[in-house]
Amino acid sequence: MGLIHETDFGTPGRDGAPVTLEIDGMAVTVPEGTSVMRAAMEAGVSVPRLCATDSLEAFGSCRLCLVEIEGRKGTPASCTTPVAPGMQVSTHTKRLADLRRGVMELYISDHPLDCLTCAANGDCELQDMAGAVGLREVRYGYEGANHFDAPKDESNPYFSFDPAKCILCSRCVRACDEVQGTFALTIDGRGFASAVSPGGDDFLDSECVSCGACVQACPTATLIEKSVIEKGQPERSVLTTCAYCGVGCSFKAEMQGNEVVRMVPDKDGGANEGHSCVKGRFAWGYAMHQDRVLNPMIRERITDPWRAVSWDEAIAYTADRFRTIQETYGRGAIGGITSSRCTNEEVYVVQKMIRAAFGNNNVDTCARVCHSPTGYGLKQTFGTSAGTQDFRSVAKSDVIMVIGANPTDGHPVFASRMKQRLRQGARLIVVDPRRIDLIDAPHVPQALHLPVRPGGNVALINAMAHVIVTEGLVDEAFVGERCEDDSFARWADFIAHERNAPEMLEEATGVPAALVRDAARLYGGGGNGAIYYGLGVTEHSQGSTMVMGLANLAMATGNIGHEGVGVNPLRGQNNVQGACDMGSFPHELPGYRHISDAAARGLFEKVWGIQLEREPGLRIPNMLNAALDGSFRAIFVQGEDIAQSDPNTKHVTAALKAMDCVVVQDLFLNETAAFAHVFLPGTSFLEKDGTFTNAERRINRVRPVMPSTTGLDEWEVACRLATALGYPMSYPNASAIMDEIAGVTPTFAGVSFELLDRLGSVQWPCNDAAPEGTPVMHLDRFVRGKGHFVVTEFVPTPERATRMFPLILTTGRILSQYNVGAQTRRTDNVIWHAEDILEIHPHDAEERGISDGDRVMIASRMGTTALHAIVTDRMPQGVVYTTFHHPVSGTNVITTEFSDWATNCPEYKVTAVQVTRTNLQENAEAAE
Repeated sequence: MGLIHETDFGTPGRDGAPVTLEIDGMAVTVPEGTSVMRAAMEAGVSVPRLCATDSLEAFGSCRLCLVEIEGRKGTPASCTTPVAPGMQVSTHTKRLADLRRGVMELYISDHPLDCLTCAANGDCELQDMAGAVGLREVRYGYEGANHFDAPKDESNPYFSFDPAKCILCSRCVRACDEVQGTFALTIDGRGFASAVSPGGDDFLDSECVSCGACVQACPTATLIEKSVIEKGQPERSVLTTCAYCGVGCSFKAEMQGNEVVRMVPDKDGGANEGHSCVKGRFAWGYAMHQDRVLNPMIRERITDPWRAVSWDEAIAYTADRFRTIQETYGRGAIGGITSSRCTNEEVYVVQKMIRAAFGNNNVDTCARVCHSPTGYGLKQTFGTSAGTQDFRSVAKSDVIMVIGANPTDGHPVFASRMKQRLRQGARLIVVDPRRIDLIDAPHVPQALHLPVRPGGNVALINAMAHVIVTEGLVDEAFVGERCEDDSFARWADFIAHERNAPEMLEEATGVPAALVRDAARLYGGGGNGAIYYGLGVTEHSQGSTMVMGLANLAMATGNIGHEGVGVNPLRGQNNVQGACDMGSFPHELPGYRHISDAAARGLFEKVWGIQLEREPGLRIPNMLNAALDGSFRAIFVQGEDIAQSDPNTKHVTAALKAMDCVVVQDLFLNETAAFAHVFLPGTSFLEKDGTFTNAERRINRVRPVMPSTTGLDEWEVACRLATALGYPMSYPNASAIMDEIAGVTPTFAGVSFELLDRLGSVQWPCNDAAPEGTPVMHLDRFVRGKGHFVVTEFVPTPERATRMFPLILTTGRILSQYNVGAQTRRTDNVIWHAEDILEIHPHDAEERGISDGDRVMIASRMGTTALHAIVTDRMPQGVVYTTFHHPVSGTNVITTEFSDWATNCPEYKVTAVQVTRTNLQENAEAAE
């Protein structure tokens, strides 16, 4: 396959009534509002251009796209001229050709003529347009003033900025504004002195977030990837899906042979539509990092050195250890964990291996520690364990409520969509202890910020619902038609009680009652209201209660079942949704069918040819506890680092040490691998063949851009291990696994690789009723029939601030890093975030004698760690914040054992701590 070339229509498409015009003698019909340039392109007529591209609004600066229109004077720019009925346009006349050549001469007269050695040679629009207009000579000499000596800016690790080659088309500036919404770039100066400026001394010191939109928009080599400068132009493209966050961006991996040259966001990607962030666009180098382990390894004891072995020996060794343990301690003495970073096909095969070959339901997933309350809460209220909208839906929102999420850092491509809508006038409500960047985003109307006290989420949502119910903001028609009468009556009676009034709950929420009332009135009466939430909702002892509280609020106001509304979890990892869909919980088979359901179990028993255990198995916390009491002896860990990511690290590592056989399958020797007896090398997303399912239920193809570096796909490893344990399992390819998934999972019934290759992606449910997927859920009825309201009593978390531990620690992510950092720490992203930092309010810092940059000790009743501090008023008094991307930080050494009452999702967001200055330089040194 060669390079995938996307058609650029010059200006964005429009929706409107059809308009017919004539271009170069051809009749063309396009929607009202379409530019003449785009109309020409849709008719197959290419109009020369430099400043125009269809990802940006028309600018009309290059004067190259001039056309003639009968009855009009002059030669208007086709990019800024809308079509009109009966318009007659000429795009190629001698007059236009002379004008265009003259314009091109002016550009070329101040442009280095180093095409043969330029990195963009063969991929340069200026070069293409010079050919398109027939430029053969330049009448202007080179003895005059020019910009050839303008210094390059090489400060960004991923791209170069060479102002000598800039043609001042403003595409980079407009991309930063219109696509990304950061407004980091500007045109500085006037006339001949005009130049693109990043605002600071250089790109690295500016507000640029390295999303790559400016690089993508640049028509010359002014902004270009350093990988292209180093390696040259790519030869072929493979369409695949990013393996970072739950947005699920589509990319073209552009290759030379089997080497990646660059990742280019796919214009037709359903989730990202041509946009990207720094991680997906640039931070893919970890896949070829020297730290990757490419051969299986085993050792008898965790104190022994690793020994590289063949796949056959590693699988035989593992099967023998597992078999011996089960013979000695029972069938339930082993289990496994699936990974939200692996494909649906890989996850499905691993959970099948555990149920069919291990013979138990001891399967859990890292989704347990992030979004398991989402699955529980939304299934109880709506009937399905997933978000309700597609990402495009936010363009129809009038009020956007962001709760416990930081989209600009955690889900930046979706955040750009959200910022576009906010700049158009949608109102914003942010519920978060910390003042996140979205609140102060440029050109966004004033946001309502509700700085909720950690642990006070349910009290806050109850207080908002109280206002909705008592002030007549309930959508009575929607509730009467779409929801259960009895459950609504019980909930309304509960929520209307005086104890749920904002004034009564002010101490629990930490938010002034008047502000809560303002937010409730805005959400309940401001038009289409959409809720987007993250781990700040789920990672609490009342995470499931809070999710149900959000669902209650949406149903009561009618904000469900059409575009612009909904309850939308922003999933953390790339395949959290898919891992849950594939049956990774001990009580649920694929498709969220309970293991005790005889009919569902019978279907799988028939397809798998084995009798399944009918009782739920152990969750991760249960496995760890059972390991310490001696009844659980071995674990298979697929693509997860529980020694770093799970709470109460001392408890986790003690449990791992107590096991007889720990098997880790991953790219790198992570913290969990320190306690492993078998290491099975995994494959990066660049080697995988399968699918990921993103936060909007979008199933995207993941295609291998290079051969596996380990010799086996991850699903093949699971198949071989299952077979060695006595359960024959094999598939000819990943497509066959998806066919089996479709055969046993109603929401995936219509999904196949052929369908995905044809449509690009689909959102489940995808079946006979919805053969091309379901962008918006619950349109006419809820999946469960009628919406179910749940009484959400506020129960304070057992974790409280005390005299010994007077501050509350909460955690989150940062833009440049990802999860436990195993991937991003092995890229140049460490330039932006080389260590985890503790954010602390000035008052709390002053009380403790802490200044910016001081090393501080954070102590909880579980343990201690040390970080550098930043003093900032984005934190409320009494609350401190850090990220968890670096293992040396040991953030989870201090988090507690408390978890959600329904799902055991850990309460990462509420840990009582004390912070003091320390002379300790590094945690690693302290450990020594």
